[in-house]
Amino acid sequence: MRFRIAHLLLLIPVSFLLVFFYLPMASVLKLGLWENGLTLTGVISVIENGYHRGVIAFTIAQALASTLLTLAIGLPGAYFFANYDFPGKRAVKAILTVPFVMPSIMVALGFTILFGRDGIIANLIGHDPGIIYTWKAILLAHAFYNFPVVVRMVSALWQRVNPHYEEAAMALGARGWRLFWRVTLPLISPAIFASAMLTFVFCFLSFSIPLILGGYRYATIEVDIFTSVMTLLDFKTGAVLAVIQIALSGVFMYLYLKSLEAYSKREEQKLVRETRRLTLRDFLGLRGIGMALYILVVLLFIVAPLLAVLYDSLVFNGHLSLENYRRVFSTAYNPMFGTSTLGAVRNSLLFGFATVVFSTLVALPIAYALNRWEFRGKRILDVLAMLPLASSPITIGLAYVRFFHSTPLYYTFWIVAIAHVVIAYPFVLRAISTSLGKIKRNLFEAALSLGAREVTAFLRVELPLAIGGLVVGAIFAFAMSIAELGATYMLATPEYTTMTIAVYKFIGARQFGSASALSVLLMLVSALSFMIIERVGEEVW
Repeated sequence: MRFRIAHLLLLIPVSFLLVFFYLPMASVLKLGLWENGLTLTGVISVIENGYHRGVIAFTIAQALASTLLTLAIGLPGAYFFANYDFPGKRAVKAILTVPFVMPSIMVALGFTILFGRDGIIANLIGHDPGIIYTWKAILLAHAFYNFPVVVRMVSALWQRVNPHYEEAAMALGARGWRLFWRVTLPLISPAIFASAMLTFVFCFLSFSIPLILGGYRYATIEVDIFTSVMTLLDFKTGAVLAVIQIALSGVFMYLYLKSLEAYSKREEQKLVRETRRLTLRDFLGLRGIGMALYILVVLLFIVAPLLAVLYDSLVFNGHLSLENYRRVFSTAYNPMFGTSTLGAVRNSLLFGFATVVFSTLVALPIAYALNRWEFRGKRILDVLAMLPLASSPITIGLAYVRFFHSTPLYYTFWIVAIAHVVIAYPFVLRAISTSLGKIKRNLFEAALSLGAREVTAFLRVELPLAIGGLVVGAIFAFAMSIAELGATYMLATPEYTTMTIAVYKFIGARQFGSASALSVLLMLVSALSFMIIERVGEEVW
């Protein structure tokens, strides 16, 4: 009986993914690869097109460059946090996490206000800094958005490097750079590679940042799919581009999952190295000055775009005012059809809560099966379960348009909510799996030996111990739903406009003050999510 109940619970989320992910994605693959039989004619035609070929090349190049820049900014921070203790360390590390939970459209708006032709920096230096609408803006915004991943993943593993290895190497004469290159670097390389691959995937699938900061001159595959489908109504080209994107992101995601395995094995090291307490005298030395300068520059790098949005929301006609906040809720300045700003806030909250509930219900049984059962094909299930992470929101939106356009589900609240669940649930799955993996197996076995059924033992013993991962996964799902733009824009009818779409509409109407005011509200929601995640302390990558 235990076997049947447990496997029935797993059948429900698997069926959900089949209907709402794999079958819709199969329809995209069919449109892109099927023409009187399986053919690569469409793929070859797109690759032979100079514009599309340039877009594909630029997408890979900007993702690689963004990843290298992110590593350059993040690795020094990982070193400092892993090896030193200093006043305010926890607060600084918490602030470093802020960008990752911020909506990407708000980040793009902050960079536009800061680096735009009439932006804050242009007014300070007297000329256009030449960053917005170039590849430089895309790289900077991606680095801003993703370097917390590098800092947290690498520092977490660096702290678990057994100091005896370094002590033995030092006894043999290794010092400084040679010690790091020959001993420390190989030990932390799984974290570096895993964080780099995750950053690369995020940059490769990025949509809002290239769309707003790069324009059509620096379009990525994601923007190209969106333009082909939503502007040109060329579903065939959009599907072929989606096939190419899925193939490439699938390879990158496989590399990430393999690197994550190595990272997880190294992270199991129970020994945590002691950090050196920095004194005022240390800060006066060369290393201390370098660390202080790094923290200052990074904090300015993080805080400046956020403060730019806040400042812009509070300035109207050159004076401090709350007029932008009045206008954002006024129907007289509303650029949206079919809803108001309050309606967009309501929709965002409803989508967020629905995403939390259903992504948790989908992820929990799968996480349990992957952590507690041994069966043939377990590795395949793990890869298939994480596959939505390698599929962009735009591709999912295209898949839903193709697959559900003639069903009663289309043009409803639930089509958008389900898309949000599919996009967010891999992070919930990873957070819950991480928590379950830390629970000792003998606790579960003890409950079974006392007569508890498998489901009862899980609910009464393991689930309370994994509640931290469950809470972090749920909060992260809510933050992702609130921040989602691509799939929502493609699927939502006007009455289901969300806050992110509203910000995009305000930007399109050149009402930057109102866009900033609404972005501040998004910032507050995201900041609250971040504080809960930081308080619980679990990771989602």
